Amino acid sequence: MAAIPPNRGTPPVKPSILDKRESHFSWLRTRLSTERTLMSWVRTGTAMIGFGFTIFQFFEGLNSDQEVDPALVDINWSRTVSLALVGVGTLAVFVALREYRTMIRYLWSPEFRDIAGLGERPAWTPASMVATLLVLIGIVTLVSLIVRLI
Repeated sequence: MAAIPPNRGTPPVKPSILDKRESHFSWLRTRLSTERTLMSWVRTGTAMIGFGFTIFQFFEGLNSDQEVDPALVDINWSRTVSLALVGVGTLAVFVALREYRTMIRYLWSPEFRDIAGLGERPAWTPASMVATLLVLIGIVTLVSLIVRLI
C-alpha cells in the first residue's frame, strides 16, 4: 500500500473535517462554482465593454475619414449602442460581483464553518480582484466615451 504524499502547498484541513468529507467536498464544489460563475460574468462583461468601445472607435474613425462620404442620415445609433454595451457590461460585472460576495459571505457563515475546514474567509480572491478592476475600467471607459461625445 502506497503512503500518502506529504502535504505540499495545500491549505491545512481541520481534523474535524475527516468525518464530514462528503459535506466538505460539496462545500468546496459550491465554492469553486461561485468562482467559475463570477469569471464567466467577467468574460461576458469584458466582451461587451470591448465590443462597445470598438464600435465607438470604428464609427468615430469612419466619420473623421475624408475619403468616406458622410452618412445620409446621422442618427448616432452607433454611439448609443456602444454606450449601452459598455454600460450594460459594466453593470453586469458589478451585479455579478455583488452576488458573488453575498454567496461567499453565506458559505463562510458560522453554520458552514465546520464543513468549510479551512481557515478564515479570504478578504479578496483573484476572481473578485479581476471583477473589481473590470468594473473600474468599465466606469472609466463609459465616462471617457460620454466626455468625448460632449
